[in-house]
Amino acid sequence: MNFTLTEEHLAVQEAAREFAQKELLPGVIERDEKQQFPKEQIKQMGELGFMGMMVDPKYGGGGMDTKSYVLAMEEISKIDASASVCMSVNNSLVCWGIEQYGTEAQKEKYLGHLATGEIIGAFCLSEPEAGSDATSQKTTAIDKGDHYLLNGTKNWITNGDSSSVYIVIAQTDPEKGYKGINALLVDRESEGFVVGKKENKMGIRASDTHSLMFTDVKVPKDNRIGEDGFGFKFAMSVLNGGRIGIAAQALGIASGAFELALQYAQERKAFGEELVQHQGIQFKLADMATQIEAARLLCLQAADLKDQSLPYSKQSAMAKLFASQVAMDVTTEAVQVHGGYGYVKEYHVERLMRDAKITQIYEGTSEIQRIVISRELIQ
Repeated sequence: MNFTLTEEHLAVQEAAREFAQKELLPGVIERDEKQQFPKEQIKQMGELGFMGMMVDPKYGGGGMDTKSYVLAMEEISKIDASASVCMSVNNSLVCWGIEQYGTEAQKEKYLGHLATGEIIGAFCLSEPEAGSDATSQKTTAIDKGDHYLLNGTKNWITNGDSSSVYIVIAQTDPEKGYKGINALLVDRESEGFVVGKKENKMGIRASDTHSLMFTDVKVPKDNRIGEDGFGFKFAMSVLNGGRIGIAAQALGIASGAFELALQYAQERKAFGEELVQHQGIQFKLADMATQIEAARLLCLQAADLKDQSLPYSKQSAMAKLFASQVAMDVTTEAVQVHGGYGYVKEYHVERLMRDAKITQIYEGTSEIQRIVISRELIQ
C-alpha cells in the first residue's frame, strides 16, 4: 500500500483545514444548538471544490483521488461533522454513483451542478421498516411503460430538505426480491413528493435529516440508474465507497477531540503543574494518539485500494468499524480530560462526543460492517 502523501495531497489537506478553522468554527456551537443547516458554508465548500472532489473535471469536479477526499473529510469533520456528512453524501453516494453508473444524459443533467455545490443531492435507502435490512424495500416503483409510479416513505435522509435531486431505492418487482429493486433519480419539484418532519437528533444536529414521502410520483424511465433490477447492487456499491467517507468523518471527529484535549492538558494546571505532566493524562493521550493513527492508516488503505480499482469492500468496512469505535473512545476520553469543562458546550468536546455516535450507525451499522468483513474472510 502506498501511504505517501504528495504535495497536492498536502495542499488539499491544508486548504480544508484553513476553511474549517476560518469558516466552519465560527458559529458551529450555535448551529448545533439551533439545528441550523450550514447553507452558506456548504455553498462555499462547493465553490472550493469539496462537494465533488472525485468527479471528472469535464463534469465540473476536482478529479482528485480518494486519499485527497479522506484528508479533506478529516479536516472538515474535526470542526463540523454536520457539514462533513453533507459533503460525504454528496461526494460518495450521489456524485460517485451517478458518475459510475449513470447515463451520459444523467451526468450532463445532474453531475456538473452537484459537483460544484450549485445543488446538493440525497441518497434514499432507509425506511421505517428497512434500515440495516436493505432488501426489505416497501417503497414501490411500479413500471408504467415510459415511467415509474413511485410510492412510499424514506427515513433518516441526510440533506432531506436541502437537496434538489434524490436517488431513491425502490422495489419494482417483489417476486424477484432484491433483483427487482431499482435506483431512480427524483427531482425535488416532482408532483407528489413531500418532505416530512425534521428529526431532532442527539448529534450532527445542524445536518438536515428528514423523512420523505412519495405519493404517485411519476419518474421517467430515463431517470433509472442502470439496467432494470440493478438498484440493490447500485446501493451496495455506493455504500461500499461511502464507508470510506464516514470512516474519515469518524477519524476527524476523533482527531479534533484529541487536539482539543491535548491543548487543554497543556494549559490547565492541577496540583501545581500542567495536566499533561500527570502520568494518568499522558497515558490517555498516548492511547488516543495511537488509536487515531491506526484509524487513519485503515482509511488511507481503503482509499488507496479504491484508487487502484482493486477490491476494497473488506478494507472500507474495517476502516468504518474501527474508526467509528475510535471516535467514541477518543471523544469520551477527551471529555474526561477536560473534567467539568468537558461537559459544557463552549469547550466543543461534548458536541464531538454526541456527533461520534452516529458514525457507528449510518451507512451500515457496526454490526453490518462485521458481517461484511466476516463474509470477505470466509469466501
